[in-house]
Amino acid sequence: MILTTTHGIEGHQVTRYHGIVSAEVILGANVFRDIFAGIRDFVGGRSGAYEKPLRQAREMAMEELEAEARDKGANAVIGIDIDYEVIGDSGSMLMVSISGTAVTIS
Repeated sequence: MILTTTHGIEGHQVTRYHGIVSAEVILGANVFRDIFAGIRDFVGGRSGAYEKPLRQAREMAMEELEAEARDKGANAVIGIDIDYEVIGDSGSMLMVSISGTAVTIS
């Protein structure tokens, strides 16, 4: 299945629209990771404590999006939008939401 943020796929024609598909993944952030990420942010550099969970959440959401599109009979999803939000009382949860248009391409 082709998944893309563009509204078309070069060399392919959209032959059928199946509708909007979406997926959400919410992950909790570990308190110790938050502390170490804060230290890393204070002294500079990349925060591996957050990069790995972000990547995992995005991959999980993409898998769910693909499964929903397949269930609708699509072979591609175009116009994908990925959003990241911090939620929860103390901002301890990370939500990744993805949406796009499920289509059949030739």
